[in-house]
Amino acid sequence: MAKVSFGVSARSHHPTRLEVSAREHRLVVDEPEKLGGTDAGPNPLEYMLAALAGCINVTGHLVAKELGFEIRELSMDIMGELNPARFMGRPTEDRSGFTLVKVEVRLEADIGEETRQNWIESVESRCPISDTMGAGTSIEVFLV
Repeated sequence: MAKVSFGVSARSHHPTRLEVSAREHRLVVDEPEKLGGTDAGPNPLEYMLAALAGCINVTGHLVAKELGFEIRELSMDIMGELNPARFMGRPTEDRSGFTLVKVEVRLEADIGEETRQNWIESVESRCPISDTMGAGTSIEVFLV
């Protein structure tokens, strides 16, 4: 299967604030005021958690269709715990970034417990954002 590519453009207007364009959409990435930002939008890590929620939503509906049921409602609460040591310039051997992400998923559908378990296991294993947040992601950065 062919790989799929995605891209964004970003422009900095403040040490903590970016305006990002993706296709015809614009969004603002910023830090809260208590961290020196202007609080014009969610911070980068909150966007990562939002991306995870979006991935679970899309993957969840796809898996439900494959399993032959319809989702009446799908909702989530997602909390990430961060190890900021490397970001703050402190040497560490521990993994930087999210050390734990807890996702509480509420699924309303007319299905039994076995189908519910098959659904969540399949969604968790197939969501690409979940893989992206984990170790082993290759990221290349170039100055041009």
